[in-house]
Amino acid sequence: MIPWQEIETVLLDMDGTLLDLHYDNHFWLDFLPNKLAERDNVPLEQAREDIYAQFEAVAGTIDWYCLDYWTEKLSINIAEVKREIKHLIQMRPDTLPFLDALHETGRKVVLVTNAHPGSLSLKIERTQLDQHIDTLISTHEFGVTKESQLLWEKLQARLGFDPKHTLFVDDTVRILEAAQTYGIQYNLAVSNPDSKEPAREIDQFPSVEDYRTLLDDIRSHPWQG
Repeated sequence: MIPWQEIETVLLDMDGTLLDLHYDNHFWLDFLPNKLAERDNVPLEQAREDIYAQFEAVAGTIDWYCLDYWTEKLSINIAEVKREIKHLIQMRPDTLPFLDALHETGRKVVLVTNAHPGSLSLKIERTQLDQHIDTLISTHEFGVTKESQLLWEKLQARLGFDPKHTLFVDDTVRILEAAQTYGIQYNLAVSNPDSKEPAREIDQFPSVEDYRTLLDDIRSHPWQG
């Protein structure tokens, strides 16, 4: 599926790709609407409709991922509220074996997340994911998201990777499409980002449900560059 002997750099999304997306889905779709319904003394369904409409208005932009934006917009300290259910933050069970195999075979491993630095630091605090990654990047550093071609230009300038020898892994098809448009040669979708939801059918890209199925192939084809 992937010619591993051609892969020097592996760019990895975080939420849904290395970490279980259940935490984020539960927080934004259930926990936060409940908080707002209680605070504003409105029915839960009304609170959900209101916040979902606000999500849709900024989807794919840096504001969508920005804790400061939502703190101001919703008049609630999002960073504090996220900590209330931090016990739900966890790595996918196949993440560490995958990262170990990439490092063992001479690849550069870079985290590229749209998550706000506040979310990133909370997740690092909970998982120590940083100990298994060479470089951690929040796109907030550049002011644009992975959906934008400008981000990929800035990212390549920062990292100096060769798109023809780069693999990008993400659970969001529109972001994989943006990477492909930029010229990232190899793109891999995660079909089961949320452990509480069934795996999805993904036709646009090669997909994986468990990285451990890739390990033998990775180790058999180390980077030779």
